[in-house]
Amino acid sequence: MRGKLSLVLLIAGLVAAGCAGSSVRPDSGIIRVPQNAKTITEAVEAARDGDLVLVDPGVYKETVQIKTPNVTLRGTKRDGVVIDGEVRRANGIVVTASGVSVENLTVRNHTLNGVLVTGLSDQNGGLARGSDGYHKLDPSAFPPLQGFRVSHVTASNNALYGIYAFDSQHGVVEDSYASGSADSGIYIGQCKPCDIAVQRNVAERNAVGYEGTNASGKMYVLGNRFSGNRVGLTSNSDYQEAFVPQENATIAGNLVTGNAEPASPAQADGAYGIGIGLAGGRGNLLTRNRITGNSTTGLAIGSSEDLAPQGNRIEGNVITGNGVDFAYTASARAPGVGNCFKDNQLGTKQPDGLGECAAGPGVPIARTAAPPGVPFTEVAAPPVQPELPEAATVPARPARGLPGFVDLATVSVPPENLFADRAAVRS
Repeated sequence: MRGKLSLVLLIAGLVAAGCAGSSVRPDSGIIRVPQNAKTITEAVEAARDGDLVLVDPGVYKETVQIKTPNVTLRGTKRDGVVIDGEVRRANGIVVTASGVSVENLTVRNHTLNGVLVTGLSDQNGGLARGSDGYHKLDPSAFPPLQGFRVSHVTASNNALYGIYAFDSQHGVVEDSYASGSADSGIYIGQCKPCDIAVQRNVAERNAVGYEGTNASGKMYVLGNRFSGNRVGLTSNSDYQEAFVPQENATIAGNLVTGNAEPASPAQADGAYGIGIGLAGGRGNLLTRNRITGNSTTGLAIGSSEDLAPQGNRIEGNVITGNGVDFAYTASARAPGVGNCFKDNQLGTKQPDGLGECAAGPGVPIARTAAPPGVPFTEVAAPPVQPELPEAATVPARPARGLPGFVDLATVSVPPENLFADRAAVRS
């Protein structure tokens, strides 16, 4: 009798295991969490090329690594599907496969990054040494990831970056929100050509709203709100990463205002009250941005070590009401050449001698004293953000052919209240 009972239990266990295994990935290619898989990790590990992982509201205490190409990970409710690092786990979502979309969810409380998209991975799809972005990349050993989408994602209270794309090409970061990052809310690094668009995002209460380091070629930063940070936006060359110098980025139609927010993490070098800073870049276009109310300077163009600013065009911007509206601070070591300043609207504090298609004189900046930083864990929670329309019913969206054609003719100087309904800081 005992033997028969054991046999029955064994058969029952095998049947149950078989049913559980088959239910993780239905034939529809839509894996539901928690209906088909209890965790997001279980779902993405079961996913095949092109599948949709659809997650119902809940707090998920896990690091999700997506190693299968063309998977779409999507929450059914943006502020209800939360990947929480509990200030214990380094990353919320790590994407190391091409064509992946991450949509309509929240990542918070991680000791490094909310969402990390990177081609810098080992043979098993895990992160390789140096993937923190501060070691030089060997492009032949780590080819860039091809194609990504981060859309309608809320990244809050992450210690390093909110949304971080590194060694990746052909992607978008769009309609997302980042706050409480002790480095930058959105970061694009080490790509050439990038072929990336950062568009229609809100970044506030970060040390830096947006940072692009050695992000060159078809790099578009369009129509975002970078307000209420310590520094609004930076684009720079840095020898710590590959593809020096940074060049050929387009920064257009952004609202960059009031970046002197004390209720934010401290910026590493103590910078505060700066709207846009360009350091050591070449051939960049800044056009039709509204840059106002930044207490130190609205726009500063300078050098990065021995890398000079060269051939940058500053055209058709509104730069008013800042501590100093425009400052050209290139060093004697790397003085720069060929920078063009044309058709901009400046306030009463423009430096003397500033001419058309001229870099302008060296202008000393009286730095605004930076107040003590707020720990990233203590930055206030974000306001409710807009949902991805029809998130529960839209088919999977593999990230291919992005960002598509970028028509600068449609970009204009933004209004002063751009995306104010999505922001907590309204300067």
